[in-house]
This record gives sequence, structure tokens and C-alpha cells, in this order.
Amino acid sequence: MLMVTFDAVSTAFAVCAAWLIRFETQECPPSFAAPRRWTIAIVVCARTVALVGAGLHRWSFDLPGIPEGLRLLSVQIAGSLAFVAIVAALGIPVPRSIYPLEFLVSTALITGYRYLPSLLEERRRSWARLRGGATARTLIVGAGEAGELLAHDLRRSADSKYHLVGFVDDDPEKLGTQLAGRPVLGKLSDLPRLIQAHRASRVLLAIARLPPARIRELLAACASSKARFKIIPASFTVLDDRISAAMLHDLSAEDLLPRAAVAFDPREIRDRVQDRNILVTGAGGSIGSEIARQLAMHGARTLVLVDLNENELYLTALRLGELYPGVTIRCEVADIREWRRLLRLGERYRPHYVFHAAAHKHVPLMEYAPEEAIKNNVFGTRNVARMASRCGAERFVLISTDKAVRPTSVMGASKRVAELVVRDVARRSATRMTSVRFGNVLGSAGSVVPIFKRQIAQGGPVTVTHPECTRYFMTIPEAVGLVLVAGLRCEGDLCVLDMGEPIRIVDLARSLITMAGRVPGEEIPIVYTGLRPGEKLYEELLTEEEERTEQVRDRIHVARGLAPPRRFRERLAELRRAARAGDSDRLLELLRELVPTYTVTRNEAGTVAGVDVPDRDRQDDRLPAPVIDLRPGGPRGGSHLKEGSP
Repeated sequence: MLMVTFDAVSTAFAVCAAWLIRFETQECPPSFAAPRRWTIAIVVCARTVALVGAGLHRWSFDLPGIPEGLRLLSVQIAGSLAFVAIVAALGIPVPRSIYPLEFLVSTALITGYRYLPSLLEERRRSWARLRGGATARTLIVGAGEAGELLAHDLRRSADSKYHLVGFVDDDPEKLGTQLAGRPVLGKLSDLPRLIQAHRASRVLLAIARLPPARIRELLAACASSKARFKIIPASFTVLDDRISAAMLHDLSAEDLLPRAAVAFDPREIRDRVQDRNILVTGAGGSIGSEIARQLAMHGARTLVLVDLNENELYLTALRLGELYPGVTIRCEVADIREWRRLLRLGERYRPHYVFHAAAHKHVPLMEYAPEEAIKNNVFGTRNVARMASRCGAERFVLISTDKAVRPTSVMGASKRVAELVVRDVARRSATRMTSVRFGNVLGSAGSVVPIFKRQIAQGGPVTVTHPECTRYFMTIPEAVGLVLVAGLRCEGDLCVLDMGEPIRIVDLARSLITMAGRVPGEEIPIVYTGLRPGEKLYEELLTEEEERTEQVRDRIHVARGLAPPRRFRERLAELRRAARAGDSDRLLELLRELVPTYTVTRNEAGTVAGVDVPDRDRQDDRLPAPVIDLRPGGPRGGSHLKEGSP
């Protein structure tokens, strides 16, 4: 009722002010003076009815936005039209200039007292946050709808940690304009200068689907600014008025991938997975546990989780049981190198599908234990594939790696032989068997990103093997989506996801340092340590022979794998004997026969990739193995060259 009274008083004052403005110091003609009181009553009634009818007498003063203002303006126009219509119908003489003057004054008054309290409160909060020193001076990249909605949320939040300075946008028409009460200060190329000029310590990215290449450029340009970056996930930029600061997350390595993340149609997977019994080896690992999670999410009936690491296996099963109580979870602690144990599991559960993710994957470690890589990656794979065939599984999927292409490491060569093993078993089996290759997985256990983040948190240095080293990267959900779609729907021996362009590891390191608000090369030094045993500068996804048979289906490259070489099973038998005997020299020789593109670079000092290894011809095999530094930089005591050093 109080707001209705204010609206009526404001309207009456606006009519009187309009008459005063119209005639100024002149005396009002008698023909207009007599009906003036009637016009006041008519316009007050018209506006009051319009405002009440639109529900604007119930007004929230919590920083109303543009939609509320537009609604109020439309109601004011409707009130003016009603005023004009009534006056005309009654034949009351009113100067034409009174109509616009009254509209302007009443709109200013009625809008002003609705918006003024919230604007004053927002200003008070802003000054209080600045005096308290707990807020960060902030720039928003993107002066579109998402940026405007984010700015409004920052302003109306009482406990906001951000003091908005202004916007940055490449649209020339927006430069110099105001948005949400803050100026558009410049283009994206001006961001480093604007951060310095306005002492900004936070940059919020609010542009829908900002290309990852552009994000990397911004990070490189702002490397010396010490600003922290946050971003609104692309999935939230379509929520319009629901965008808020709570949706912001720290810019992550996933945002830097040189292509948009691949989202697979869940219906493709659900149709094949629902109500099926599925066995997953390596279920305690990063990839295996995510495979199990997505299978449970898509309605698998029974999941048999197999792993030798009983602790991770138990935790994985516990999480899945809590998330998907309708799925039957079975945990089996087993070694894939034990054929009879695997066969008993297959006969007990009769899985429809088998996903084989168990493997030894650390390249440097396998250089010092090649026999273990062969036992696990080659003959463990053979056991699992034979079990799937013997138990009548419909499909078997091997998780492989890009390191299997022209391998320079025992691990890569062992995975290449594992692919050949799968094809050999498939030739004599009704089970459909597929190998799925992909590059490095962001965030997986032991991968480069978590190690870099730990090194940055410790103050550095961040260790990089070589300034020109590049890798393909993908996210864990992408990797598993590829495994499920390729393994269950694609008809090919070998499947590879379109990985986009490779990323230089040193560029990734610099970006992660910048995202942490530190200056790469100064506050956090970058150290080059040389390639580790078995590593190479760049990875490939397909061999030349495989590329000749390649077909692309929904960003999945499907190729026909090469047939195993002659006398394959005989050589496998020899490889098994060499692995059991620990005869590394013979084992490496057999690997080169099975994988002709496998190369090992030894220098005159008897080192592999710059790291000392024991010479088994001259040293006792019982000597302890060399100490290995598992950081991405490689072995301790290597060549530690800081950025910019000669």
C-alpha cells in the first residue's frame, strides 16, 4: 500500500511539474487552468491502475536489472496511452506538450525511487569490500549477455570476492560503452596492459566457447601479470539469467585442449550396455574406474571389477555402489598373468563384454624392467583376450596407446605386440575384438598435469624434458567415451579419436604456472632435464600402413590393423621364455623382430636416452637398479637448464 501511495504522489507531482515547465512564468490560460485538477486525477488513476495491474506495486529492491526496468517502462507507456485516451474521450483540453513532459517526469520519479536504494546499497557494499581489502580487482572478458549477467551477480552478492573494474571485448561497437555500470575498456589484445593499468588480479572469462587457442594466447600474453583466471564452463553459457559467480571455476588444463571436447551420444552406449554383464580389468586405475562408472551410469546389470590393487579396487566399488545402487558390483582381486584364475572368472560371470585396461604404463620404469612389461602387457593381454573368447563374450576391447606407433620404449613396444596378440586371437574367435588408441589423458594418475600442479604448489621448479617435446591430450571422459563407442559400435581392428593438434609440454607448463597466478621463468623456474628412458619428442597415432585403410566416423578414425608377422606364435613362445628367464638382451631382440619399427638409442657410454643403465655383459645382474626420478623432468643429476639459459 505504501508503494501505491508513493506512485500516486509521484504521478501527481509529475503532472504539476509538467504544467509548470510548459507555461514557466506565464499565466496559464483559463481554458487550460480549469480542467487541470481533472487531468491530475485522471493520470494518477491511469498510472496507478496500470502499475498495480502489472504487479509493480510488489517490487524487490535487491538490485533489479534491465528486464525489470523494461517492464516498468512498458507499463508507464501503457499508463500514458490510457491517460491520452481518457482525456480525448472526455474532451478535456490539455496542451499536447503535457503528455511527454508528464511521462518523462513520472517515469524518472517512479523508476528512481525503485532503483536508488539498491544502487546505494550496491555502492556501500563495494566500498566496504574495498576497505576490507578482501576483494580482488576484476576484469571480465566478454561484454555479451553472459558477461552482463555475471557482472550483475557480482554486484548483487553481499559476500562477493570480486570488485569489477570493467570489461574487455573485441567487438569495436562495444568499446567505450557502459555495461552493468562498468566501461568496456579495450580489446582482448589490450588485456595485459589493462591488467597492469587497473591493478587487476582476477580475470573472468565469460565468452561462450572461447577457442582454446585464444585462451592459450591470452595466458601467454599475461604471463607476467600474476592475475588469476577463471572461466564459466561452456555448458553454463546457455543458461542465460542463471549465470552466476558460483559457476566460475579456475581455468584448467582441459580448457587448453587444441579442439573442442568430444561429447558422445549417450544413447549409442546405453543401447549396447543396458542389462549386460561386463568385466573390466584394471578397474582400480584412472581409465578402468571411469569405464566402470560410465557403464554403471548407462545401465549395466552386473559389473565385474578386476584388479591386483585391492585398495583402489575396493574404493572404486564403494563409490559405484553409492552412486548406482541398482547395479550389481563384483570385486575380484586377480593377476591377469594367471590364466587359470582369469578363466575361472570368465566361466563364473559369463560377461557379454570385456574391457581390458590393466597394464604397466610408466615408460621409464619399464625400461628397467622390460620382462615385467612383457609379462603383463603382452601375455596378460593374451590371457584376457583368450578368456573373453573361451567364455563367449560378444566383444573384447583393448586399451592401447599412441606410444605403440613406431615405439622407442619397451612399454610402447609391448603395447604394440599386445595389439598384434589381440588380432591373432580374433582370427580364431567369434568374439569381436578391437584395440583403442589414444594419447595422454589429462588428470590420470601419474600424468604430467597433476605433477606440474604439485611442483607449482611447492614453488617449483617445474621440470620439462625438452623444449620441443609435444603430446596429444584428451580428458578422461573423452577417453572412456571413445573406448565405449569404438569398442561397442565401430567395426574395425583399431580405433583412434581425432586428437586435434599436439601441445608443446613447455607451453602447457607455462600456462599452468600463469593460471596459478605466478610468473613462469621468474617466480616458478622451468627446468629442462632431457628425455627420459624410452621417451621421444613427439607421438603419432597411426602408422603409414594403417593410414591407408583409415576411415573417419564421427571423429573416430577406424583402421584395419596389420596382420601378425610370420611365425608369430613361435616368437611369442620365445618372448615368454626370455621374460621368465629375465634375459633382457634376448627379449629386446625379439621385440625388434616382432615390431620392426621399434628402436632403442644407445650412446657410447651405455646409456638409453641419456640415462645410465647397467651393462649386463660387464656387470653383475644382482646390482641394484639405477635410481629413477619420476618427475616429468627425468633423472636426477641430468642437464638442468633454466629458461633462457644457453
